[in-house]
This record gives sequence, structure tokens and C-alpha cells, in this order.
Amino acid sequence: MGNQAEEKDMNQNEEIASENTAEVADNLPESSAENAKNVKEDQTDTAKLQGEIAEQKDKYIRLYSEFENFRRRTAKEKLEMIQSANEQLLKALLPVVDDFERAEKSFKDKDSKELEGFFLIYNKFKKTLDQYGVKTMEAGAGSEFNPDLHEAITQIPAPDEKLKGKIVDVVEKGYLLNEKVIRFAKVVVGS
Repeated sequence: MGNQAEEKDMNQNEEIASENTAEVADNLPESSAENAKNVKEDQTDTAKLQGEIAEQKDKYIRLYSEFENFRRRTAKEKLEMIQSANEQLLKALLPVVDDFERAEKSFKDKDSKELEGFFLIYNKFKKTLDQYGVKTMEAGAGSEFNPDLHEAITQIPAPDEKLKGKIVDVVEKGYLLNEKVIRFAKVVVGS
């Protein structure tokens, strides 16, 4: 009887083992299908993450470029502001230069010792204006009229055929501050 019980237990164990093996075998294809599914999901997640990284890099590069442009623009504006900071003051001093020039023309004897102080002051004043970037426009009789630099206050019949459309006389000198016009030259144009 003992043998029969042992045989019965063995048969039962074999049946259980074969059932377990069948279950494992049945689960294997599902497991490999799940693994394939998980691999695909991982690949799509990786692709998504790479896309997000590329997008973030693009945003970073654009933001960095925008900041660099802003920095350059503000530096340029600051430099321009510094260069033309005294523009109003220098404009106000231009009539004084005109008065000095008129006074110089009115002197009959320019070599007089009495005028030495006047010329000292005048030359010092001109050097100070030069130091701050104020330059006189070169506009003389016979030069080409340029509306960007000159202001035509009147037109007269040209005394010579060569002066048609050109400057006949300069009434008031023009001035530039760092290559920017601060006062247009007032001229008479031949027609």
C-alpha cells in the first residue's frame, strides 16, 4: 500500500510539474511579446525625450542670440549717448564761434599786440570744440549742394554757368558732431 500511495503522489507531482511547465511555456511567448512592447515603448519614450532636448536646445540658442543682440544694441546706444551727450551745449556755443569769426573779420590790423589776447581765446575755444568732436563743414563757393548737409536759404541767378545748382555763397557755416550734423550750413544756391 505504501508503494501505491507513493506512486500516486509521484503521478500527482508529475502532473503538477507538467502543468507548471505548460504554464511557463504559455507565458514565454507572452513575455517576449511584452518585452518587445516594452522595448518599443522605451524607444518611443527615448525619441520623445530627444525631441524635447532638441526643442530645448533650439529655445536656448534663440534666447542666447536674442540676449547677445540686446547686449550689442544697448552697448551701441550707450556709446552713441555718451558721444552726443553734450550736443545741446555745443549747439548753444556755435553762435559764439560765429561772433568770434565776425570779430576777426572786422579787425583791420590783425597783427596788433592788442588783439593777441583775443586770438588766444579764440584759438583755445576752437581747440576745445575740436576736442569734443565738433568739426566745421567744408562748404565753399562752387561746391556741390547737398541737402543732407546744406540748407538753401535763397536762390540767385548763377553768375557763371558752372555755378548752376551749386553753392554760390555760404551765409552761416555748418558743423558736425562725430560725423552727425548739428547745424546745417546756410547757403545761397545758383539757379
